[in-house]
Amino acid sequence: MQGGAILAVLSIYWPRVLRMLRGVLGKDAAGLKLAVNLVIAFIPAAVVGKLLDKKIEEHLFGPGPVLAALFVGGIYMIAIERYVRTRAARAAAPGADRRAPSEQSSGGSRMTLDSISPVQAFCIGLMQCIAMWPGTSRAMMTITGGMLIGLPPAAAAEFSFLLGLPTLGAATVYKAYKNFKTSHAAGLPDFYHQLGPAAVLTGILVATVSAALAVKWLVGYLKRRGLAPFGWYRIALAAVLIGLVFTGRLAMRPREVTPQLSAPAKAP
Repeated sequence: MQGGAILAVLSIYWPRVLRMLRGVLGKDAAGLKLAVNLVIAFIPAAVVGKLLDKKIEEHLFGPGPVLAALFVGGIYMIAIERYVRTRAARAAAPGADRRAPSEQSSGGSRMTLDSISPVQAFCIGLMQCIAMWPGTSRAMMTITGGMLIGLPPAAAAEFSFLLGLPTLGAATVYKAYKNFKTSHAAGLPDFYHQLGPAAVLTGILVATVSAALAVKWLVGYLKRRGLAPFGWYRIALAAVLIGLVFTGRLAMRPREVTPQLSAPAKAP
């Protein structure tokens, strides 16, 4: 599924990716700067994820932590939306600097991906670490991180999705490696052989198409409505799930960290 999401981002933002490749080859200074910033933003999650992966799976995959993250995340999104609107209103007030906050932070021109500094990229990367708490949403934290440094919503979303390329790519490779290693050590088929190539390819295709449509829709919606509707949705969803859990209509169990694999029994 994550592989499909990566392909979706590549299909939508391929001009940016091409610029970064040209930058690495020394042919595009702005592309090189963006590539370096993405690496800087990726480093915190790579370090924290490696150090805390097992702890997160052991302690944060239960219903309590997930529902809490869902509810608090909704409040957070509404608060960020109000903060950004208030900041813009103050900038437009009589006697104030008439430029938008994003313009003030980038030397008089509207802030873009090309004007992000390494420190700002690192801050967005720190925000991405919070998303390791299940139920938080990586896109939510990185998009709001971009908005807090002055990026317009669409540009913040673009940086978030581009950052997903190394982040999701590394996570996909790491999880696949763990599955192969554990399965082969137990003498059992890995997920690829369990599902079969047709199912795997179908899953990647569906994930690519659905993710591409979702990204296109999300960017357009952020431009028109902002973050608040997503925040109210998360709060409502958390309230419904909490009610279902407490009334016994829904059972939520922590994910097993290390499934007890056993080799198939030999025929007598």
